[in-house]
Parts: sequence; C-alpha cells; structure tokens
Amino acid sequence: MMRVLITTVPFGEFDRTPIDLLSAGPDVEFLINPLGKKLTEDELAGLIPDVDIVIAGTEAITRRVMEKGNRLKLISRVGIGLDSVDLHAARELGIAVSYTPDAPAPAVAELTLAHMLNLLRHLPIIDRKMHSGTWKRMTGERLALQTVGILGTGRIGGRVLRHLQGFAPARILVNDIKPDHEMYERMGAELVDKQTIYAAADIISVHIPLTPLTRHMIAREQMEAMKPGVLLINTARGGIIHEDDLYAQLASGHVGGAAVDVFELEPYSGTLSQLDNCLLSSHMGSMTKDCRVAMEIGATEEALRFIRGEELTNVVPEYEYANQSPVVG
Repeated sequence: MMRVLITTVPFGEFDRTPIDLLSAGPDVEFLINPLGKKLTEDELAGLIPDVDIVIAGTEAITRRVMEKGNRLKLISRVGIGLDSVDLHAARELGIAVSYTPDAPAPAVAELTLAHMLNLLRHLPIIDRKMHSGTWKRMTGERLALQTVGILGTGRIGGRVLRHLQGFAPARILVNDIKPDHEMYERMGAELVDKQTIYAAADIISVHIPLTPLTRHMIAREQMEAMKPGVLLINTARGGIIHEDDLYAQLASGHVGGAAVDVFELEPYSGTLSQLDNCLLSSHMGSMTKDCRVAMEIGATEEALRFIRGEELTNVVPEYEYANQSPVVG
C-alpha cells in the first residue's frame, strides 16, 4: 500500500478528478490535509512519517521534515515555486521532486494585470470608501501612458508582456538572465538592465524565482533609485521585495503604490496592511478554477506515475538545484 499525503488546500474543490484518480489507483491510501490550512514545519513533521508521497503546497518541506518521512520517495509540488522545498536535502535522501510549472502561469499573469489597473485607478480605495458610505472620485492614470518594467520574462512575465500589447503602454522595459530577443522585438519591448528599469519605469512587476541571489533583491537602495510615485507589483515570491523597506517607502510616498500577493511569512499579518496605498492579496495568483484544477491533476498524475513505476514527466530540472542554497527553512 502506497500512502499519499496531500498537504495543499483546497484540493479537489472545483473538480474531483484528482481525488477520483487517487481513489481508483491500486493499493493507494491518501489523506487530505486534516487541518485545512497551510501547515507549519512541526505540523507537517507530525503527519509525514510512513508517507510515501507528498502532493505539496507551499509549506516548508525542510531537511528535518524529510528525515521524519522514513518512507518518503516523492514530493509532487502543486505549482511552480520551489523555494519551500530543500532540494539538496531531497537529493541526498533519495527523494524525487516534481512540479507543475506551466499550469499556474495564465492565472498569475492575469492577476498581475488586474493589480496594475487597480493601482492605476485606485479601485480598492474607492471600493472601501463606497462600502463605508463615502462618495469620492479619485483621478488615476491610464496604462497606455505608462512605462512598464518587467523583471523576468519566463512563463509568467512573458504572458504579462503579451497581455500588455492590448493596452499599448508608452514603453515596455524588460530584464531577464535568459533574454528572448525574438519575443521582445515582436512585442516592442526594450531589453535593459535592472537599474534602467528602476530609474525609468512607472510600474515595475516582478516575475522571478526566489533564490539566494534574488532574496531582498529590491530593498531600500533599489526603491530609492526608482521614480517618485512608482507602482510595484509582486506576484512572484515573498522575500524578493524587502517588506519592511517597502513599508517605509510607501509610507513616505516615494513608492506611490504596491500590490503584493506573496509574503515572506504566510498567512501575512504585517505592517503593509496598515497602508491604503498597498493592495494585498492572499497568495492567490494561481487561484482560478481552471489553473487550480490543472495544477492538482498534474501533480496527482505525477504521483500515480511514480506509483506505477513509470518515468516522471515534470521532474525539477537541474538548474533549479543550482539556483537554490543548500538549506531552506
């Protein structure tokens, strides 16, 4: 009997296919997160003994957790981010790691565009005032007149770039360690260094992984180099933008507004929630029904391939191991 622990929540809420797939699997026993929330390290460590496979969310799967999993042989990640999984420990302990890198991209890209428009037109502020009985009109900006900077143009950032074509911004500035020159030429984007984006962009959107090199990549020094009134958007990973420095820059007004979907500690309860010019969302970039279902099915199918002794199709590539520090959590 192969035992599967499903830590991500929700699971099977919009489509029972992944649950049905597991139920139909021969000699498979599975448990869906009994706490119904993101698990702490201690909570996960208490659930993982005698588990063969984890279908994982964003909880920290550290070396300590893996060592508690005396039978653990596969971590099948629902999503793309890998900063929560100690890849080096997994390799040393003989644990395979797979993920679903393509499934969440459409939803995250669309949320990014929604955040841009919300910030430009002050819609969250107006909504709160209307609900409290205050009628107030606020003057905003049009996306077509902005210079937009995109840090990272991979699966998600590339989609944001394509979505922007319908708005025809004044300029689109991009930066990526693996530039796609053909796409940039086709989309009218300018490949520049990060400093140029900081200095020239009215809106800066982050679409890069969290690695030792990108942790706190945008802190006080970088924000002070940005245009006064710049709008910052992070739908990538918590920790890329220094949260305390962002609070200070928002409070001073140098950063005009921010939209943050991802945080260093989740659930988030920090000081950014005190600011009207900071739009917060609860790590919901991938949370559309279609993308969520695709992620869950993809991770479940990978688990079933492992159970059947078949080759895995979405094994984490070697460059992800190279990007990660030896210790996580």
